[in-house]
Amino acid sequence: MWTEIGKSMTHLLRSPMPLSASALAKRLVVSFPLAQLLHRHTTPKPFCSRMSATPSTSLTHSISLPTQLGQPVQVLAAPGLSDSEFRAAIESSLFRQWLKNLECENGILANGCMTLTQVLIQGVDMFGKRIGFLKFKADIIDKGTGKKVPGIVFARGPAVTVLILLESEGTTYAVLTEQVRVPTGRVVLELPAGMLDDDKGDFVGTAVREVEEEIGIRLKLEDMVDLTAFLDPSTGFKVFPSPGGCDEELGLFLYRGRVDKNIITQLEGKETGCVKNGELIKVRVVPYEKLWHTTPDAKALMAIAIYEMAKKEGLLPQ
Repeated sequence: MWTEIGKSMTHLLRSPMPLSASALAKRLVVSFPLAQLLHRHTTPKPFCSRMSATPSTSLTHSISLPTQLGQPVQVLAAPGLSDSEFRAAIESSLFRQWLKNLECENGILANGCMTLTQVLIQGVDMFGKRIGFLKFKADIIDKGTGKKVPGIVFARGPAVTVLILLESEGTTYAVLTEQVRVPTGRVVLELPAGMLDDDKGDFVGTAVREVEEEIGIRLKLEDMVDLTAFLDPSTGFKVFPSPGGCDEELGLFLYRGRVDKNIITQLEGKETGCVKNGELIKVRVVPYEKLWHTTPDAKALMAIAIYEMAKKEGLLPQ
């Protein structure tokens, strides 16, 4: 349903939202069942370790997967990775969720045609006390050919994005952000989006927070429409923007509202973002009918596609 945005928004729009050490010579060998590794709601138990008398800087870890019992998977640390980084990587929700995905109904290991033999942890980027990005290489062998399948992984976990449509004086506008995206080498016009901060899977709440931080609009949870909920259950109700190299899965949401024209004027060019985190964001307002050929953002284009199909089939709430 379309939601009236009252005068309270005007106040929000007046101002921007402020928005190894070298490891000891040793060889660490640890092993415990996957069920313990994947338990997401308990504090990880201390590693069981055996120190080697032979000087070495190699860190290793062994895990057992239910789908390939008797074939333990060796997890190794790349040179330069510290003991604490290695431990954090193995215990991270990013790595645990990847292992879980391998053995889900549609997982790579589910039908027994492939086997995971080794994982090399190559890099860790910390966001405060938690791992934000994890880079690793997995050796997965196709039993039919005996060949390894491509297995370089950039893990960043789930994220959300919101297609915001505001109707004013007979025209529907899309609200986007314009910000520096260093990996592309460009300034990109895109939908507001953000990563989930924890393991709880609060996609809707994260979507609302990101919109408030990046746009300056406070949305209500009950007004959000989950576009990915219209997908077939086999998809997991998520989309994968770059599955050839990244595990990121997106929840796409829709918000529709009606506003006075002065709100549209106030939004255009508004500077927002969390400056202390280096976020330099400008809000841009684009007529919805022009959005599909105005932005290079895959999130926006996917959201448009699902929105239009859901509207065509009468699936959207009135």
